[in-house]
Amino acid sequence: MDFLKPRYTPMNRRRRIYEGKAKVLYEGPEPGTLIQHFKDDATAFNAKKHEVIDGKGVLNNRISEFLFQHLNDIGVPTHFIRRLNMREQLIREVEIIPLEVVVRNVAAGSLATRLGLEEGTQLPRSIIEFYYKNDQLNDPMVSEEHITAFGWATPQEIDDIMALAIRVNDFLSGLFLGVGIRLVDFKMETGRLWEGDLMRIVVADEISPDSCRLWDIKSQDKLDKDRFRKDLGGLIEAYTEVARRLGILGENEKVQSGGPRLVQ
Repeated sequence: MDFLKPRYTPMNRRRRIYEGKAKVLYEGPEPGTLIQHFKDDATAFNAKKHEVIDGKGVLNNRISEFLFQHLNDIGVPTHFIRRLNMREQLIREVEIIPLEVVVRNVAAGSLATRLGLEEGTQLPRSIIEFYYKNDQLNDPMVSEEHITAFGWATPQEIDDIMALAIRVNDFLSGLFLGVGIRLVDFKMETGRLWEGDLMRIVVADEISPDSCRLWDIKSQDKLDKDRFRKDLGGLIEAYTEVARRLGILGENEKVQSGGPRLVQ
């Protein structure tokens, strides 16, 4: 199967598979593939707060591509194949496990509120939490007992997910530290990738400032979606700064927004 030269079909002629808050999945050019389209929608508090921010989807696509490609390169299995254009990626079709995996290195957000910790407190060690993916229920936190009892994942799959989460955390923490950014926490999704009769757990969805808390090491400035959640403003500027530090955008390069354009 030649993933390198997929037949490109304009978005309006493709079959839509699924639409979420920030992305749309379309039928891919080959069996077992999908096209993941990044929208400009910014949502918080399970879409109770919603705005369209021009260029956000382009930045998330580029940053997620960069991070997933690096994970692929170091042997962490993901659904990512390649970026198609400014807003779209070619990905492998996976069976999404209905869990959000949150890895926390520093107290922030709901953990700080729940346990009465001062935001910014370094945790004794990285903590992995599971949340059941269900917007109607506000993605409740669940234990491994819940996960196995309700059949969302098996004990072996939970072990695989946690091992992946630790590897991703180690890689991302080092990568961001090298460019002066503290990885406070991040959300990861996983899926079952079937290859014939064999199944393996892979990292899916996206990894971007939408799904990570990223703080500038010196100033403690937030470079992530908290700028939207907390009405701090400057979301595009923060995401652009992350892309620049990672070397994705040049120093004076502007984000090209608008519709999809094919990558040559």
